[in-house]
Amino acid sequence: MTHHPIPQVTRRGLLMALGLASAAVPLAACGGPGGGSKAGGGKEKLPTGPVKGDISFAHWRAEDQKVFDQVIADFAKQHSGVTVKQDIAPSNDYQSTALQKIRSGNVGDAFVAFRGAQFVDMVKAGLYADLSDQDLVKRYNKNLIEPGSSDGKQYGLPYQLVFNMPVVNKDALDKAGVTELPKDWDGWLAMCDKLKTAGFAPLAWPGGEVANAGHLFNSMVMNNAPSDDMCAKIEKGEYKCTDDWYLQTLKQYEQMRPYFQPNSTGTAVEPAQQMFAQGKAAMLATGSFHIVAVRAQGAKFPVDLVSPITVSADKMKHEGIHNATFILGVNTASDNKATALAWLDFLSQSDPASTYANGTVQHLTLNDVKYTNPDLDATSPWLTKKTLLAPRFQFKDLDIRNAVEGACIEVVAGASPAQAAEKAQRIVQQRIG
Repeated sequence: MTHHPIPQVTRRGLLMALGLASAAVPLAACGGPGGGSKAGGGKEKLPTGPVKGDISFAHWRAEDQKVFDQVIADFAKQHSGVTVKQDIAPSNDYQSTALQKIRSGNVGDAFVAFRGAQFVDMVKAGLYADLSDQDLVKRYNKNLIEPGSSDGKQYGLPYQLVFNMPVVNKDALDKAGVTELPKDWDGWLAMCDKLKTAGFAPLAWPGGEVANAGHLFNSMVMNNAPSDDMCAKIEKGEYKCTDDWYLQTLKQYEQMRPYFQPNSTGTAVEPAQQMFAQGKAAMLATGSFHIVAVRAQGAKFPVDLVSPITVSADKMKHEGIHNATFILGVNTASDNKATALAWLDFLSQSDPASTYANGTVQHLTLNDVKYTNPDLDATSPWLTKKTLLAPRFQFKDLDIRNAVEGACIEVVAGASPAQAAEKAQRIVQQRIG
């Protein structure tokens, strides 16, 4: 495949891209019930100074630690004597324990949340201070930060614009003779078959971790479901796991069994990343947010993104998946809110944001970011494609989400689609009453 010089994406270029994306698919509208939450949040007005002392920044992105260290050092140059300590937990642990730890006030003067259930719970718990009146909010693309809102107030700022869909090794596609990405389900299976024949595991999938296994779920349901708010409707009891559209999704997971790596349902995300980085697997079935980890393991091959299209080309509504997440906030329990707010303000400025974006290989929701990273350039066409806001984060009950997504894992492990669907639906019914 031909490689071209990497253009620098300027503010104007990104705004045009995001504007086109909004025109093709109104990004905020895709959120449905999984977008903004309702009720809760901090009521008191945030102090603006003095900026001094130590703060804790709680997040789950261990792979971003060094880049954040660089941004923190730049922040300290502007605010002498200020220290920002990163308190990092693995994503699974962060999902389950962050709320209690941050509510204590001992960690997370500034913190982040996953879009969906965690953000909803943290707003209800009153952890997020209201940022609505802060000038920094105006630096963000308003179409992309709705998942950080609640009852018309902007409590959090989704920082990352990511694509929760498989990353593909373009050299592997060349070797397998794949000249264009598939536009329907038959094409997807044919591509996987060519990759397997060429000696690759077509998909490295972390089926042993439901939190990371579920990224593929987004692509698998985006065109099969009767509506874009399918996960919210499962949670409300309006759709069931035993409905034809979801049974079809599970049958398609069954069809993909030969194309996952051996023991895929026992594989954690790090070994899956290693398989992909070493060229043993052609695709990493998580998302763009793991490109930086793959590069850190020495991968040199060019990458792109690809999503399974589970329907015929004429019935395709969505080409892929995007998400606005890593929702920044100031902790109402912090005794140093002014410095925490100054830290968020700094992250929302062009130069620090550009440092973070290029260093971590992630697009951001800010208006003024200069992208120079080659992988960001390679994936930037997805900014203007028809992508759906990741539906798995519509679930507000993690037990329901884990049951629904867990059915996919059970099918890959050998269960029949009907059995897995019935088991998942029993759990959903127990949770909703």
